Amino acid sequence: MKSPLLSLPGAVPGEGVDEGVAAHYGDLFREQRALADGAGFVDLSHRGVVTVTGEDRLAWLHLLLTQHVSDLPVGEATEALILSAHGHIEHALYLVDDGTTVWAHVEPGTQEALIAYLESMKFFYRVEVADRTDDFAVVHLPAGSIAEVPDGAVVRETAYGRDLFLPRADLESYAAKAGPAAGLLAYEALRVEQHRPRLGFETDHRTIPHELGWIGTAVHLQKGCYRGQETVARVQNLGKPPRRLVFLHLDGSEVHLPPAGTEIRVADEGEDGRKIGFVTTSVRHYELGPVALALVKRNVPADARLVAGGTAAAQEVIVEP
Repeated sequence: MKSPLLSLPGAVPGEGVDEGVAAHYGDLFREQRALADGAGFVDLSHRGVVTVTGEDRLAWLHLLLTQHVSDLPVGEATEALILSAHGHIEHALYLVDDGTTVWAHVEPGTQEALIAYLESMKFFYRVEVADRTDDFAVVHLPAGSIAEVPDGAVVRETAYGRDLFLPRADLESYAAKAGPAAGLLAYEALRVEQHRPRLGFETDHRTIPHELGWIGTAVHLQKGCYRGQETVARVQNLGKPPRRLVFLHLDGSEVHLPPAGTEIRVADEGEDGRKIGFVTTSVRHYELGPVALALVKRNVPADARLVAGGTAAAQEVIVEP
């Protein structure tokens, strides 16, 4: 879905799944600084919006999600995953309940598969699932923002800022009041700095929650009865995940960032050394310079010097070895 805010001055469209919104508006570092200072907004209107209504909505979702939501307080934001039977991550949902409806935003283009799964699990529960992507747009206000929130807007408030579910017809008028606009690259740079994984970027077909540090934030360990729970419990109680998420400080003298998928090796093993991981997201941060998130094998020493493609990289531990 193409955002009308791509018509704003300087807007450059994103790429891949993010092509529907602006990557930036002409000044990446200025946009990052504005967000870090609590100013401006980010257009996330390409994300899918799914709602669940009905008196059984929380009890029903509690059976399907990795998060404890049966008693989710009105207005409290949370996040949750849906796993495969083998414990691999299939969906990531960013949720809030407004008292009558659970609102969730999800990765662009994933809402149809998510809804199909939810519909298949309704059985006798009194719930209704709907795709509201055509009607509502997600807008992100950074932490510390004093921008006005329209009356009646559904809000997810987190430590990183507020996600607003706005009627799509109001997106342009709200943007005119909430500016300056910051592009998705600025939002992504802060996400990487905050070590927050993203579905489809830090995940592949075999990712389990432990690898990304999603235990606790999106996975509640004191509940069961969801698909994939056996894998979560087994790894938590008996072992370690095969990979771990790391934060990389990249050599700033390199002109190009190593793109997602770039192979990572231990520097001391030379160019022919074994592959021990890959870059998942790389960005240029306004203070930290070039940085990245990456998945590496669990047994890679935390102090090992790494190379991403031809770029030297120093690792910072996110998930303990």
